[in-house]
Amino acid sequence: MEETFPDVSAMSDQELKGLIDELTDDERELSYRRRLLHGKIDILRAELVNRLKAKREAGDVLISGQDVQQLTDILLGKVPTPPNDSEG
Repeated sequence: MEETFPDVSAMSDQELKGLIDELTDDERELSYRRRLLHGKIDILRAELVNRLKAKREAGDVLISGQDVQQLTDILLGKVPTPPNDSEG
């Protein structure tokens, strides 16, 4: 949930410094998360390239629309979840 920006004119110098530190920490955490996500995307792309090379060497079709859609779904986080066995 997005917070509204505080009224900085009503804040003390110490409160402003604290807010700057807090937001700097948030930005650092988001930046770290972004780097992790980029790493995962690079791994997925490398895996796809390896699979395509193996298909080519085996004389198979290199890539299908289903392959592209599956990778797109994975990267968008649309991985199907297994059915819940506790329902019934």
